[in-house]
Amino acid sequence: MLRALTLGAAVALLAAGCSGGGGDLPFEGAKTTPPPAPRRSQAIEWRRSLSLGRPYAGRLLGGVRLPARGANFVTWDPVRKRVPNRSWRRYGSDRLVRSLLHVLARYAAAHPQAPRVAIGDLSRPHGGPFGRRYGGLGHASHQNGLDVDVYYPRLDGREVAPRSPRQIDRRLAQDLVDRFVRTGARFVFVGPRTHLTGPPAVVQALGHHDDHMHVRLGRPGRGRPAG
Repeated sequence: MLRALTLGAAVALLAAGCSGGGGDLPFEGAKTTPPPAPRRSQAIEWRRSLSLGRPYAGRLLGGVRLPARGANFVTWDPVRKRVPNRSWRRYGSDRLVRSLLHVLARYAAAHPQAPRVAIGDLSRPHGGPFGRRYGGLGHASHQNGLDVDVYYPRLDGREVAPRSPRQIDRRLAQDLVDRFVRTGARFVFVGPRTHLTGPPAVVQALGHHDDHMHVRLGRPGRGRPAG
């Protein structure tokens, strides 16, 4: 009798495993991979901003904080060399943040298989000096909410800063440069060894930019979102 019950239980278990309800159970020894976390954009507290003075001698009123990550980007801390960047390094004018998100959305739509773009420093919460005392090489500019560092996409797809120009996916990086130019960037500074190009008055080679492009917006009214 016990043998019959045991056999019946085994048959029942086998039948359950073959049914639709048992399909979620992996076979013994199988390696399961959890589904990727959804890429959700964090909320942004929008406000009207005012960029005072110049990028290298200015202030920022009503700065907007870029989230630590979003559907199309992550933030990279250039001092601690990790994701995400600290919150006080992620403030820009509302126009800069909107333009940045616009370009990133269009870029992601054009390259759905590409990794998210790593975004570095913008400005401090109220702008002002952002030099060596704040870590790393510091910035002479980034003072009035019109500058943002954008790291070049990597060939290996990692969402971190490239360590050398050889790791840069130049096709994707050039597309990003082109989109910022079309959006009306006043300057896009690129590394001398990246071989990235654009209108000479806008896209200019500058030292210490072989891992990221430095995008600067100009006065309001220059260009329009088209990236």
